[in-house]
Amino acid sequence: MQESWLGLGLLLATMAIVAIALVRRLGLPVILAWLGLGLLAGPEGLAWLTQDQIHLVAELGIVFLMFSLGLEFSLPRLWAMRSRVFGLGSAQVLVTGGIASLIALALGVELRAAIVVGAAIALSSTAIVLKQLDELGWLNRRHGELSVSVLLFQDLAVIPLLIIIPMLGSENVGTALVFELGWALLKAGAVFTALLWAGGYLLPRLFDEVARSRSDELFVLTTLVVALATGFVTLWLGLSMALGAFLAGMLLGESQYRQQLEADIRPFRDLLMGLFFVSVGMLLDISIVMEHWLLLLLMLPLVMLMKAAIVAMLAVGTGEKIKDALATGLCLAQIGEFSFILVGLALTWQVIDPALGNLIVVVGVLSMVLAPTLINRCLELAKLMLGSGDRLTGGDIQPKAPQLEDHVLLLGYGRVGQTLARFMRREGIPYLALDLDPVRVREARGGGEPVLFGDGRRSEILKDAGLLRAKMVVVTYDNRRAIFNQLDCIRALSPKLPILVRTRDDKTLKALREAGADQVIPESLEGSLMLVSQVLYRLDVPLSTILKRLERERRRHYSTLHGFFSGEETPREQLHGITLTRDAWAVGRSLQEISLQQWQVSVEAVQREDARQALDDELQFQEGDILLLQGPPSKMERAERRLLEGF
Repeated sequence: MQESWLGLGLLLATMAIVAIALVRRLGLPVILAWLGLGLLAGPEGLAWLTQDQIHLVAELGIVFLMFSLGLEFSLPRLWAMRSRVFGLGSAQVLVTGGIASLIALALGVELRAAIVVGAAIALSSTAIVLKQLDELGWLNRRHGELSVSVLLFQDLAVIPLLIIIPMLGSENVGTALVFELGWALLKAGAVFTALLWAGGYLLPRLFDEVARSRSDELFVLTTLVVALATGFVTLWLGLSMALGAFLAGMLLGESQYRQQLEADIRPFRDLLMGLFFVSVGMLLDISIVMEHWLLLLLMLPLVMLMKAAIVAMLAVGTGEKIKDALATGLCLAQIGEFSFILVGLALTWQVIDPALGNLIVVVGVLSMVLAPTLINRCLELAKLMLGSGDRLTGGDIQPKAPQLEDHVLLLGYGRVGQTLARFMRREGIPYLALDLDPVRVREARGGGEPVLFGDGRRSEILKDAGLLRAKMVVVTYDNRRAIFNQLDCIRALSPKLPILVRTRDDKTLKALREAGADQVIPESLEGSLMLVSQVLYRLDVPLSTILKRLERERRRHYSTLHGFFSGEETPREQLHGITLTRDAWAVGRSLQEISLQQWQVSVEAVQREDARQALDDELQFQEGDILLLQGPPSKMERAERRLLEGF
C-alpha cells in the first residue's frame, strides 16, 4: 500500500512538471495545467484519485492563500477600503444573486432552489483571481483592489449562506434561521476581538522571540502553525478556516516581519493551491458536458457576461473609471470554489435537484478554466471595448514618455536605480527610468519621478523612452538573462550608445562585454575596492598609489577579488507613497500637526495634481494629495494609520 501511494505521488508529480512546462511554453496560465491534471486523474479520467483523498490538503491551499492576502491587506488598509468592501461588495452579491434567482424562478425552478442558484452564481473564485493578480503584480492596481474588495465581502457572505441553506431544507425556518445567524455573527465578533488582541500583543512578541533565535526552520514552522491554528479556531467555532487565516495575516501585516512571513509561506501555498485546482478539475463531469453541451454552450457565456456586466455597472455607479470597472468585471466573471460547497450542502439537505446542481458545478468549472485568460487580458479587453485596440503596457501608470534629449536611460528603478537617480537629479542631469514593478512605478510617479512601466527588452518601448536620443544607458538590476536580451535589443537600435551594466559579481563580466556592454560594474567587488581604498588611505598610503592599484585591479578584471564575507544588514529606509482620501484624518491638517517624527518617518514630498508643493510647517493637506514618506519599513504602517485614521 505504501509503495503504491509513493508511486502514485511520483507519477502525479512528474505529470505536473510536464503539464506546467507545456502550458508555460504555450504562454498559458499554470492553473490550466492543474485543472487538466485533476480531470485526467479524477473519476472522469484514470480514476487515480477521489475527492475525499485530496479535499483536506486542497482546503489548506485556500487557508495559506487567505493568510498571504491578509499580509498584503493590513488593518489600516482594510479600514481605508471599507466603503468598497461593504459598499461595492455587498451590492455585487445582492444584485447578482437576486437577478440569478429571478431568472431561475422564471425558468420554473422552485424558490428554495432558486436562492441556492443565485448564491452560487454570485460568488467568484478567490483562489484563481488572487493567484492571477498576484502573479501579474496587479493586486495594488485599481481594478485589483476593487476585485479584492468584492472577494473579501463574498468570503464573509459565505458564513450566513452556510447557515441559511440547511435551514431551507428544514421545516422550521424562521426562528431557527434568525438564531443561527445571530450566533454566527456573535462568534465572528468574538474571534475578531481575540485576534485583534493577539495581533497587537501576542503575535509580535512571539515572532520577536522566534527572530532572536536566528533559526530559519523555527520561523517557517511558527508561520505555518499561526496560519493553521487561527484557521482551526474559526473552523471549530463553525466559521470558515479561510476567514481565520485571513484575519491572522491581516494583523501580522502591520509587523516588520511581513515580507519574511510571505516569503516563507509562498512555497507551501503555491503547492497546496495546485492541489486545490486538481480537486476542482476532478469535479468536471464529462458525461454532463456531452449530454447537455448545447445548454452549457448557452449558459456559460450568459452567466459570465451577466456577472461581468453587473460588477462593471455597479463599479461605475460608485464613481470608478469605466476601464477599471470593466477590468474588474472581467476578473470576477467566473463562478467560485465556495459555490461548489454551497451546491454540495444544498444537495445534502435536498434543497436543489441533483441534475441542476451538477449543471451549476460543470458551468463553474468551465468558467474557472476560462478565468485565467480573461484576467490576464482584462485590461486589453477593457480598452478594446472602449474603442481602442492598442496593447496595454501599463498605460494607467504612464500614458506617454516625455520627449527628452541627451538623457540617461535607467533600466530598473530598484535600490541602485533610485540611488543613481538622486545623484543625477542633484547634478541637473536629465534621466528616465523603466521598471516592471507596477507598485514601485506608481509610487515613484506619485512622488514626481520620471519612471515608466515597461519591459526594456522590447524595442518599441525603448524607442518610446528615447533610446535613440539618449546619452547613455545604465542597466541597474541583476537578471542575467534579461540583461543579455536587453544588450542585443539596444545594440540593434543604437550600436554606438554607451552602456553600463551593474552585476553582483564578475562571473559574466567577459560575456557581458562581448554582448555589447561598454563597462561592467560588479557591485560586490567594487564595494570591496572602496573598502580597500579607505583602509589604505587611513594607513597613510599616498592617494595616487591607491588610485593606480584600484585601476590596475579593474583592468585585470578583479583577479584578486573573488568573494566577500556577508554580514547582518540593518534595515534600510524605504520610500512609500500614500494618497489622502476624502475621509483621511490628515486632510485639512498641517505638516506640523500630523507629527510623524515619533515613528522616525518624514514627509519627503507632497504632490498635488501635477505640481510638487513647497514643504513648510503651515502646508495644509488636501484630498487627493500624494505624500512621499521616508522611514524604516517597520514604522511605515504605523505612519500610514496616523495619516488615514489619526491614531
